[in-house]
Formats: sequence, structure tokens, C-alpha cells
Amino acid sequence: MSERKYWVGFNMVRGIGAARVRALLDYFGSLEEAWHAPAEELREAGLDRRSLANLLALRSRIDLDREMERLQRADVQVFTWEDEDYPRRLRQIYNPPPVLYVKGTLLPQDDWAIAIVGTRRPTNYGREAARMLGEGLARQGITVVSGLALGIDAEAHRAALDAGGRTIAVLGSGFRHLYPAQHKELARRIVQQGAVISEYALDVRPEASNFPPRNRIISGLSMGVVVVEAGEKSGALITAAFAAEQGREVFAVPGPIFHHPSKGTNRLIQEGAKAVTSVQDILEELDLTMVAEQQEARLTIPTSELEERILACLEEAPKHVDEVVQELGEETARVISTLTLLELKGLVRQVGPQQYRRVGG
Repeated sequence: MSERKYWVGFNMVRGIGAARVRALLDYFGSLEEAWHAPAEELREAGLDRRSLANLLALRSRIDLDREMERLQRADVQVFTWEDEDYPRRLRQIYNPPPVLYVKGTLLPQDDWAIAIVGTRRPTNYGREAARMLGEGLARQGITVVSGLALGIDAEAHRAALDAGGRTIAVLGSGFRHLYPAQHKELARRIVQQGAVISEYALDVRPEASNFPPRNRIISGLSMGVVVVEAGEKSGALITAAFAAEQGREVFAVPGPIFHHPSKGTNRLIQEGAKAVTSVQDILEELDLTMVAEQQEARLTIPTSELEERILACLEEAPKHVDEVVQELGEETARVISTLTLLELKGLVRQVGPQQYRRVGG
């Protein structure tokens, strides 16, 4: 779409994120209108002095058509909120990235995804656990998400690839500065069996401040996050915190109480994360024992308007069938049959007698 280049343009402006993009869309109706708007109107739309100065400076020097050509030459696709193929789970988090840069493919089956994260300096025990979980999940048709970092992340990606499964890596930089550099070959393999994605423009370097926002994407793409090994101040714990905020399940692999890399995971378990000793623990907790059947159901049975309304109704908390019927003004029998279909698709879960909740955000 011709509008896409303006999304790319605003995404390159320091200080303009999801909230300001929404404000600009509300005020102007399109980012094309906003891009060409005079400074006074941009102020009225809510841009502060610094963001406005950054936008005007970028606007004066960048050729958006040339930027789109650079992305095309680098084999990078661009997805925005307006695209149907923008990942469903990620769209549902608070302030999802307005733009995703993608190498490889994002498929509907990636809706069944689990993140595996952990320390960059794992023990042999941690490496073995990450490989066991990555391989086991991939063999069940579940996409493994991680951050391409040294240590646990890389082990999880490689295990999924070696098992013939899909995996997604989320960067904390632009594609021209892939980090860490020694993982270029791993990234190439991931592109063949999944995707490498980033919210950052091509030339953005891997600054430390980029990685916490990157972690919210890792958890946002996933039904749950598994922390394998993590010290008490590990970035993996930030990912777990985002998962909890997003309503995703948090899992942790227990470890020896005297080992520093297990302090973070053991504390997560004390705070309520589910202890993981096998792939089966994850599958049972998330009702993922029938992933293949759920994938087939979603592909073969079109989504109806009533399904969408019921999912929206269950957005915040579990509800009884009677509550859903009352809120939607639909017949009880029709709501029950649609909930049954949604359960078959793996989109809702029964959590009590005639009580349903939405699955995975």
C-alpha cells in the first residue's frame, strides 16, 4: 500500500512510538496526511517540541521511496497495524509496535508459539534444558520464539531448527547491524524455517535501551514464556515480567539453589511461575496437546462475526455463558455452539462449569 512508506517514516523518528502514532491517526486520519502536515497542526495533534523537531529534521532529509527500495533490496518485508497478517497475539498487547520489519515468513500457525529465554552464560544443564524444550515444542508443531542472543536463546533456536520446526528471532537492532554478529549464520537458518523480526529501522544499532522493548515483543508473540536460566538481574526476567503484564503464562526451569544462573528462575517459581521439568508440563498447562487439530480447525473453518464478538467479550476476564449471552444479546444455544467451536480452534478454554476464558491474550 502507498501508505506503508509513511509508517516506515514515522517509525524512524525518535520519540514517536505507538501512542503518538495513534494520536496522529486520530487527528489526521492517515499517516500520509500527518507526514505532510505543517508544524502547527502537528503540535495540535499532540507532538511535543522534541518529537516535532526530530520529525521535521528527518522529513527534510529522507527520501521515503528510496528507504522502501533499500528494504526491498535487503529482502525485508514491512507489516503495520493495518495489515491482516500482523501477528494476532502481538496486536493485542499494550502499545504493540506500529511497524514490524520481517525477514522470512510469518504464518497463521505461529499463533501457537512459546518463548524460551535465559542467560547469555548458561551452564551445561541450562543448555541441555533449552535444547530439550526447544526440540520438544517444535516436534509438537509449536513455534519457538527467542531473542537470537548468546546462550539460552541460541540453544532454543537451534533445537527448533534441528527438529525441523519453526522459530522466530526478535532483534534489538536493525537488520544492517544484526547482533550478535557471530549469529549471522543462525539468523540465515531461521529465515529459512521461520522469521527474524525487528521493530527497528535498518540502520539502528544494538543499543542497550533497545532490548527491554524487544523483550515485550518476544512475550507478545507467545502464549507463554519459559525462563531456563537467569541471574537475579537478567534480561530474561524482564521478558517474564512483560509476559505477566500481557496475561501470558510464565514458566521457569528449576535449578540448584547454590548456582547463580538459577537464582532468577527459582525466584520466579516462588512468585507463582509454573515449574517446568518437561515439555509435557507446558503442553498441559496451555492445553496444547491437540495443536495439530486446532491448527486444522482454524484453517478449515472460517471465523464468524459472532466468534469475533465473543472473543472481544472475553478480552478482560473469564465469564459464564449467561454473562456472554446477556452482553451480546444472542440466543443461548447459538453462543454455546460458537464457544464449542472456539474451544476446538484453541481460542477459548473452559475453566469451570459454563465458564470460559480467552486463550493466550
